[in-house]
Order: sequence, then structure tokens, then C-alpha cells
Amino acid sequence: MKDFIAIADIDLAKMEELLDSAARLKRERKPRSDLAGKTVALVFHKPSLRTRVSFEAGVYELGGHPMYVTDAEIKMGQRESVYDIGKVMSRYVHGIMIRTFAHRNCTELALASDVPVINGLTDLLHPCQVMGDILTCRERGKDVRSMVVAFIGDGNNVANSWVEAAGVLPFELRIAGPSGYDPDAGVLATARGRGAKVKVLRDPAEAVSGADVVYTDVWTSMGQETEKEERERRFRPYQLNAALLARAKRDAIALHCLPAHRGEEITDEVMDGPQSAVFDEAENRLHAQKAIMIDLMGR
Repeated sequence: MKDFIAIADIDLAKMEELLDSAARLKRERKPRSDLAGKTVALVFHKPSLRTRVSFEAGVYELGGHPMYVTDAEIKMGQRESVYDIGKVMSRYVHGIMIRTFAHRNCTELALASDVPVINGLTDLLHPCQVMGDILTCRERGKDVRSMVVAFIGDGNNVANSWVEAAGVLPFELRIAGPSGYDPDAGVLATARGRGAKVKVLRDPAEAVSGADVVYTDVWTSMGQETEKEERERRFRPYQLNAALLARAKRDAIALHCLPAHRGEEITDEVMDGPQSAVFDEAENRLHAQKAIMIDLMGR
């Protein structure tokens, strides 16, 4: 890999290689020297708990130096073009992670940069999150080639990356949400062209029936605050609660990428219940991202 921008950019062999590496790094968590003498710039347009802490810790554990950069310093696309920023940063650092709004900020940065670029989140995709999610599914005994995943709620960047993953791994993905909040049409078409088994449904009970994994996310993401009242009204029937989870397989796991709005898209009884793998999932961001960084920047 030159960059890690989208799950659609990797094939099955690379997916399994990264997951195997992540699992090994988790088992053998100890200081390493893969990034010794290397600096990784972590560019944040959006604030974050998991992305910042997991990437900073991951770079440090691999022997490198993480450099936290906010848009206040660089004003990407305003003070300076994305192209020029990519060219300049490439002269200073050995890799760049960006967490931003517009997906084109990430793709243009990667095109301009002479060092690897990792997509830490855009409004379109969240590939590192879903790599950690799939690692969690494997840990919990799910066959990631044949499992049934039900994604309940907004067809957002996380849902889009799950759609892309379904185009790499042949699991079945069911996405249930209200009309007007479906995953990106282009992402869906591309994944289905690769053989992805993705159903877009309206009934959450139908989506969850017999599922191995039940996933949800916030109804109102960062930047959508003006839509909050309307979204809460439209998504209320899509809450992941005990009654809905009971329609899945008895050994199904519940996932949420966090942060969670408890009592809205997910209830405490699910979030803190015996089928929840939410906090394992959060930890696995660290291990999946370390595997990605070793593949891109390791010696």
C-alpha cells in the first residue's frame, strides 16, 4: 500500500494480512522500533478522543514521534492549498494521518504527498474504525467471511466503510434506516460491482433478524447539529435496545463506534450488557492502526 484512504483500495489478501498483524500486535503488545526515528503528523480538522489518543499512542509504541497539528496552524485550502501542504509536509515527516470533513481534503493530500497518508476520518469514510470493528468480530468468534452484519441508523461514513468492507469480505450486510439517510450511492454501486451482498432496508427488525453483529452509531454526527431535532424524530424507531437485539442470534455482539448518546441510538442495557463488545472495539482501533502504519511506514 502507498496510502490507506479507503477499504475499497485493498484486496482480500491485504485485509487478512492487516487483521493478522493487528491481532499479533495486540497479543504481543510491547515497545517496538518499526517507526524508530520517524515522525508522523496527525492533522485534525475535527476534535477526537479515540482517533487522537489511539494514533498518538500507536506511533509512540512503534518507536516513532507523533506530531499533533490542528487546522488553526495550516488553514488547509484557505491559507495554503492542499497540494502545497502535502508537498511541504512530505519534506518534514514520514507519514500523515488526517481527520477532516471533506473527503477531497484526504484524497488531494494523498495525491500531493510523497509520504503515506492515512484516512483517520472524513465525512464520506471511516476506514480505520471499520478495520478495528472487523478485528473485534474475529476476536469474538465471528467468521468474517460469512457473518451477517446489521447496521441500524444513519448511512454515514461508518456505514459507507462497512459497505466497502462487504466488497472485500463476502459477509452479508443489512443497513436499516429511514428514507433519505441511506449510504452513499456511489460507494454502494462500487461495492455491489465487486460482489458485495448489501441490503438497504427500512425495517430494523428485518435487518437484525438472525444477525451475528448488530451495529449502531449516533443519529447526529459532528457538523449536523442543525438537523438534530429532525434526525431524532426520524431515527427514534431505530434505537438499538434489548428488544431489538433479541431478534439477532443468541451469541450476537453489539457494536458502536463511539461516542455514544446513551438513551438515544443505544440503551444502557445494550451498551453495558453481556453482548456488548463496544469497549473492545474501541481498543482495537489502536491495534488495527498500528498494523496499518507498520505496513505503510515500517522499516
